[in-house]
Amino acid sequence: MGATIIEKIIRRNTGLPEVKAGDIVTVQVDRVMIHDIFIPFVADKFEEMGFTRLWDPDKVVLIYDHLVPASQVDDTRHFRVGNAFAEKYGMTHVHRSDGICHQLMPEAGYVKPGNVVFGTDSHTTTYGCVGAFSSGIGYTEMAGILGTGTLWIRIPPTIRVNINGTLPENVTSKDVILRLIGDLGADGATYQALEFAGDTIESMSLASRMTMANMAIEGGAKCALFTPDEKTAEFCGISLTEAETSLVGDPDAEYVRVLNYRAEDFVPVMACPSQVDNIHPVAELAGTKIDQVFIGSCTNGRLEDLMCAARILKGKKVAPFVKLIVTPASRKIYREALANGTMKTLQEAGAIITHPGCGLCCGRTGGILTDGERVVATNNRNFLGRMGTSKVEIYLASPATAAVCAIAGEIVVP
Repeated sequence: MGATIIEKIIRRNTGLPEVKAGDIVTVQVDRVMIHDIFIPFVADKFEEMGFTRLWDPDKVVLIYDHLVPASQVDDTRHFRVGNAFAEKYGMTHVHRSDGICHQLMPEAGYVKPGNVVFGTDSHTTTYGCVGAFSSGIGYTEMAGILGTGTLWIRIPPTIRVNINGTLPENVTSKDVILRLIGDLGADGATYQALEFAGDTIESMSLASRMTMANMAIEGGAKCALFTPDEKTAEFCGISLTEAETSLVGDPDAEYVRVLNYRAEDFVPVMACPSQVDNIHPVAELAGTKIDQVFIGSCTNGRLEDLMCAARILKGKKVAPFVKLIVTPASRKIYREALANGTMKTLQEAGAIITHPGCGLCCGRTGGILTDGERVVATNNRNFLGRMGTSKVEIYLASPATAAVCAIAGEIVVP
C-alpha cells in the first residue's frame, strides 16, 4: 500500500517502517513558533510543569505580531513577559515587529520541506506550502514541547484535492481555497490533512500556495500539504534532497476522499457574513455598498498580492468615503513593494498603508469598524466581531476583487 504525504513525513520523522492514518505516534519537533498573545500563558505553564531549560533554544521562535503596535494597556505585559522568558532561557530567534508570524516562519528560513512544526496559532497550517507538517496547538502542548522536544499526535487521514487546467483571468488561489471551503463546509475536513496536486497547483507560486495552506484550517483541516518542487527549493534557498522530492502522494495511497476540479470552472467568489463557508460568486453580490477594503494579513499580504492590487488601482482612485487599508505581511515585503513602485501606486490611489502585523485581521489596530459597516477583506476569517463590533459585515475576497471594490465603492466582479 502506498502512502500519503503526511504519512511519509511522519514515517521519516519517527523512523518507523510503516505508519497509517489513525496511528498515535510521538514526533520529534523540528521547530516551534510562539506569538505575543500566548507567550505569558506558555511561560507560566512551562515553569508550572517544572522545566528548567528549553529542549533546544535554537528551535524556538518568538514573534510579536498580533499586539504591535500596542492598542491596550495590558499588551505591553506580553512583551515584558516574552522578553524576560527569551533572556532567561537563551532564545535568540525573537522577532519584535518584523511582520506576521506565518509569513516570517517560511520567509526567514525556519521551516523546510519535511519538517514537523507547531505554533500557538491555528493558521500554522500555512507552512504546508513548502511541504512541512505544521499545525496549531494550545499553550499547554507548547509548554510540553519546550521542555521535551516531542509531542504525541494521531496521524490524520487525508483528503486529496486534484486541480488541473488554467485558472481564468482574475481568479486566484484565494478563490480556489474559498470554493473548496464552501464545498467541504467549515467542519468538512476536521482533523484531516488536505493534500493538493495537479498541474494547476504546480503552476502556482509559493505565495499562492501559502494562501491555500493558510486557509485550510477554515475547513477544519489539521494540516495542508504541497509537494516540494523547484519553486520550493528557490524560496527556501536549498537544494531538494531525494527524501524531500519523494513527498508525493502515491497513486495507491489510502484517501478518505478525492476531490477533482477543473481550473476553468472557478470564478471569483466571496465568503459572506458571517461564516467562512458561506461562499457565493462575486457576480451574485454585485452592487452591495461597502465602507472599507482591507488588503493584507498572513493570507494575502505578500508581494504578489500587493502588486495585483496595484495593477488594478494604477491611475485610479479609491471611491469617496471608502477607506482602503493595506498591510504588508512583513518588513521584507514592505521594502520590496517600496523598491518596485507598488507602494507608490497604492498610496497615489488613496490607500492607507500600515505597519506589517496582524492588526485589523484580529480586530486589534489599524481600522476596526462599527455597527452597520461593511468591509471587503483579503484575510481568512469573517466571524462576528472579528474586525470590530458584532454588527460589522465582513466579505472575504481575493486582492483582485478587493481592489476593484475599493474603486467602485461597492462589490463588483474583477
